[in-house]
Amino acid sequence: MIESEAHARKMADAIQRVTADLGVPYIFKASYDKANRTSLRSFRGPGLTEGCRILRAIGESTGLPVLTDVHTAEDCTPVAEAVDVLQIPAFLCRQTDLLAAAAKTCRAINVKKGQFVAPWDMRHAVEKIRESGNERVSLTERGASFGYNNLVVDMRSLPVLRGFAPVVFDGTHSVQTPSAANGVSGGQPEFIPVLTRAAVAAGVDGVFLEVHDNPAEAKSDGANALHLNKLKSVLEQLLAVHAAVNEQR
Repeated sequence: MIESEAHARKMADAIQRVTADLGVPYIFKASYDKANRTSLRSFRGPGLTEGCRILRAIGESTGLPVLTDVHTAEDCTPVAEAVDVLQIPAFLCRQTDLLAAAAKTCRAINVKKGQFVAPWDMRHAVEKIRESGNERVSLTERGASFGYNNLVVDMRSLPVLRGFAPVVFDGTHSVQTPSAANGVSGGQPEFIPVLTRAAVAAGVDGVFLEVHDNPAEAKSDGANALHLNKLKSVLEQLLAVHAAVNEQR
């Protein structure tokens, strides 16, 4: 989430330094509006107009590709003018009008698999985008609901999803405990490294990580965020796993 322009720029620059040092391609992601917060009182971000201005400015100043979420069909065109990738949130992955509107911008589209959706059913989301004239689609696994306030990751979903489109693994929202912390979501960030290592070993095309320099004070997703000072170590682990897997192919 964009907490402020200064903080968003700080995080983009800090993460870019780490990824550049390791030779890891990096897409910057931040949200202008977190429309699905648990509580009405929770901070949602700067909104569409100011958020798009900030995202465009960060992309221009850093040279990084930028990704953000869209929540309504009406937002797709203005957002596409500011960023490189439109992301469909997990809760909205079945919304036909939203998928079609995003596709028609001709931007790359990343669809997060709903926590309630079987992996093989995500082919329908991919087909909606492709049949709307856009072949640039990827899918993200972010866990499946497992009882109340809990998510688990079924690694079998990764090759299934990859049969439809390139696959990204969300290593931080997968350790979320939804709405489990008195009006906000909790999390188990200690499991981020092991789940992301497993996903890379399973052959994903990319990894998403929610990174913050002070998760305890983050305005969103702090409980499941990876601390900035741990990012380099985790990425080094993932690179080692990726290299080992590729040696066996």
